[in-house]
Amino acid sequence: QVQLVESGGGLVQPGGSLRLSCAASGMVFSRYAMAWYRQAPGKQRELVAGISSGGTTNYVDSVRGRFTISRDNAKNTVYLQMNSLKPEDTAVYYCNARPGGMPSNYWGQGTQVTVSS
Repeated sequence: QVQLVESGGGLVQPGGSLRLSCAASGMVFSRYAMAWYRQAPGKQRELVAGISSGGTTNYVDSVRGRFTISRDNAKNTVYLQMNSLKPEDTAVYYCNARPGGMPSNYWGQGTQVTVSS
């Protein structure tokens, strides 16, 4: 029943910006920790940014200061604002949801972000 639908990916030049959105349904959104992961060709999936149900955030070192994760519980949506994009940010970005106190993981379908001249 949990469904995560992503939008906002696309092609952008180095130094540009994108905002990814993940709309959630089928759950009590405010009780879930949310996160963005990414996977580049030939590489393992990595955690990019996370936000707890209480609003605490964390980032992988490579994006800290450039990316911002936020959530709007009234809209059941989590965002990833990406600024100063670099070619190495090119990847498929996935939305993830985890209920508090449980090991379950739910994933979106992924959205392609390509940073290239």
